[in-house]
Amino acid sequence: MSATQICVIGSVNLDLVVRCETLPRPGETLLGGQFASLPGGKGANQALAARRLGAGVCLIGKVGRDAHAEQALALLRVGGVDLSACSRSDHHPTGVALITVAADGENQIVVAPGANSDLAVSDLPERIDTALIGQLEIPTPVLEAAVTRCTGFISLNLAPARPLPDRLIAAADLLVVNETEADFYGLEKLHASGAAIALTLGADGAILFRNGKEVARARPPEVVVVDTVGAGDAFVAAITLALIEGRPDDEALAYACGVGALATTRHGAQTGLPNAAEIATLMAATGEKS
Repeated sequence: MSATQICVIGSVNLDLVVRCETLPRPGETLLGGQFASLPGGKGANQALAARRLGAGVCLIGKVGRDAHAEQALALLRVGGVDLSACSRSDHHPTGVALITVAADGENQIVVAPGANSDLAVSDLPERIDTALIGQLEIPTPVLEAAVTRCTGFISLNLAPARPLPDRLIAAADLLVVNETEADFYGLEKLHASGAAIALTLGADGAILFRNGKEVARARPPEVVVVDTVGAGDAFVAAITLALIEGRPDDEALAYACGVGALATTRHGAQTGLPNAAEIATLMAATGEKS
């Protein structure tokens, strides 16, 4: 295992997933196929992804005191993620995501935040002396406080897009956005933060910028896509870990694209996350360094 230590602050959900041939149009009712309830939440997904890639990981999050909580935390426990900073809400149930996945792997997601919205500054440690990964499925003041208390590398996945204080964006060493999120915030504004920017392009791969200039571009290896849920979270964990470990920009981006691609080959946000050996095999087959 790598000596790299990462703290992830973010959401913990139970994903309620229905698979169907096509995604429903507005007002349309479809008869779906398989149903599954699976662990999810961007924070939990990114924490488990980083752990499976070899980092030591702690998760700061919140679940309810309900039946969904243990199922939502199950794979994190099995995977060895430190859950000592994951607390219980007395006021809200565990967060739930309603997910529809089409035969081509595309998805629609609606999230009921539940206990994630109850995460408070008082739930944070006084200092975070490791790298930090955060996203936007928790209250902004809590994320701000975590960033302020962090003494290490700060990676922010600006998803789902919503207005943020400029000071929060400026505090990041790495910002990860997809094309929709880049349009929401404006790439010029993100470049002005001084952070490295990883822009994901779905099946077309990703671009890494530093100081407003493209420094690396990568495409994912060809895989058979069955489910894109969680692929973005796998990418976030991989690019963060690779840059912390000092990999060259082009190598780090190719690695992250490979991890994201491999995550699409299985069903489920967390059940589909690859481990370090699997990504090493894939990258070797494509001639890339793992």
